[in-house]
Amino acid sequence: MPQVSTAALARDARRRGRGLGAFNVVHLEQARAYESAAREAGVGVVLQLSENAVAHHGGLTAYAAGVLALARGSDVPVAVHLDHAEDVDLVSAAVDLGFSSVMYDGSRLPYEQNLAATAGVVRACRSAGVDVEAELGEVGGKDGAHHPTARTDPAEAAAFVAATGVDLLAVAVGSSHAMTDRDARLDVELVARLAAAVPVPLVLHGSSGVSDAGLVAAVAAGIVKVNVATHLNRVFTAEVRRVLAAEPTLVDTRRWTTAGARAAGAEAQRLLELYRTA
Repeated sequence: MPQVSTAALARDARRRGRGLGAFNVVHLEQARAYESAAREAGVGVVLQLSENAVAHHGGLTAYAAGVLALARGSDVPVAVHLDHAEDVDLVSAAVDLGFSSVMYDGSRLPYEQNLAATAGVVRACRSAGVDVEAELGEVGGKDGAHHPTARTDPAEAAAFVAATGVDLLAVAVGSSHAMTDRDARLDVELVARLAAAVPVPLVLHGSSGVSDAGLVAAVAAGIVKVNVATHLNRVFTAEVRRVLAAEPTLVDTRRWTTAGARAAGAEAQRLLELYRTA
């Protein structure tokens, strides 16, 4: 199947009242597991490669090649997305490689600088048919857009989308990155106000820290794209620890990576089915 539009997947999910699963990929085993989860659930999925993971791999091209090939060979809609990119050159590289979408993250910048930089990225991506996600949270706040106290203002969000032309907007509504406990309290009322004010699909970052019930409520209120990284990494790593503890002499890396990916894939499928019924 050809590369699919992230924004089109998100708009379709919004029309159906569903969430769109977006899972971060560091290893190819994860990408395969999440694509398989999407096939089993019968839904589309977004595979995300973050700027941090690109740095870990020492570059984008080789890291992305396997994920892009997997997406193009899938019989379900799979979008490949560059996540949390602050480097405009990295955005350009992702566009050249054929990514479905990029997230330009200017949330650390003051509002006017974020707006101008994001609008420039949108202009550069539009001619290539690449969707752009942006982030707007606690503008100028010392804790960043995803501190639990950060909040996105609906009127400011509407103005930002109108001025930049972005296809998706990540909003701050009470979640936080890298949480290993699922006890974040989302401001669901704010989600509904943002969904009413903003014409493009909303994105929830830091979803690993949100309970199943919280995710269902967020999707029902208007969140569409649901990003998950830490939670699935935790599931993967827990299974690896279990396998290595049970077989302390094990040296075949395929055994434990396969086990970890299988566990993470099963959880990804469960989440996809949760979002579908939300």
